[in-house]
Amino acid sequence: MTTAPIDHATVTEPPAPVPAPVLELRGAAVRTGGRTLWSDVDLTVGAGEFTAVLGPNGVGKSTLVKTLLGAVPSAAGTIRVPARTDVGYLPQRRSFDAAVRIRGIDVVRLGLDGHRWGLPIPGVHRARRRAERRRVDEVIESVGATGYAHRPIGRCSGGEQQRLLLAQALVTRPRLLLLDEPLDSLDLPNQSAIAALLGRICREDGVAVVMVAHDVNPILHHLDRVVYLAQGRAVAGPPAEVITSETLTRLYGAPVEVLRTADGRLVVVGVPEDCRSCGPCC
Repeated sequence: MTTAPIDHATVTEPPAPVPAPVLELRGAAVRTGGRTLWSDVDLTVGAGEFTAVLGPNGVGKSTLVKTLLGAVPSAAGTIRVPARTDVGYLPQRRSFDAAVRIRGIDVVRLGLDGHRWGLPIPGVHRARRRAERRRVDEVIESVGATGYAHRPIGRCSGGEQQRLLLAQALVTRPRLLLLDEPLDSLDLPNQSAIAALLGRICREDGVAVVMVAHDVNPILHHLDRVVYLAQGRAVAGPPAEVITSETLTRLYGAPVEVLRTADGRLVVVGVPEDCRSCGPCC
């Protein structure tokens, strides 16, 4: 019995399956106070991708995050997000008073067991508690906070506090990390450091990050896409396609110019009168 030779030139590997997106919005809209805050938002975010939500004050950037969390209902379209246990959340920055004595490591641990009540029963779930302690130490090290994690958080600097809060949001190994202006009130060196840390978390840990930002410049080089909200509408895509004079002029319905400074920073100028009081959007 003879067999025909295999023509290897005609043998092809089946295409690799495309992983499902971590987050997906199609035609999403939100209404508040009887008016549409924003509509027709289309966005797909995959594992390990970094997305920024931009726009002037009052356009609903934080509301978009709250909608993804399920705290604000959508008025139209579809929104697909991971299960709540797979979502980490860091709300708008808050500073701890210098008198707060709780240690940084305990703030991080609240991300694991803050929902539990009472004291642990001796001998019960001992292995789980050991695993949790290891996870807390691991995530603190990953954000570079080991050196001050046992210090009262009220005695930590703003950048140190933000790293510890970021560790708290990451301690459960979320697939999606939602951040509401985490760079607000930080100085420029700390903004750059936190931005680089978030970029590394995306790439190395495969976490999808969606971050509300007022200034895109500290995170610009780490972004895969942006969502720009204005005038009740939205446009999403790579930064080089969205943050342009042509795109923002169409979005605002008025002349807008995007300038690049000598050091590479983007500045949006010529926004409509009702937005100028908010300052630059990028």
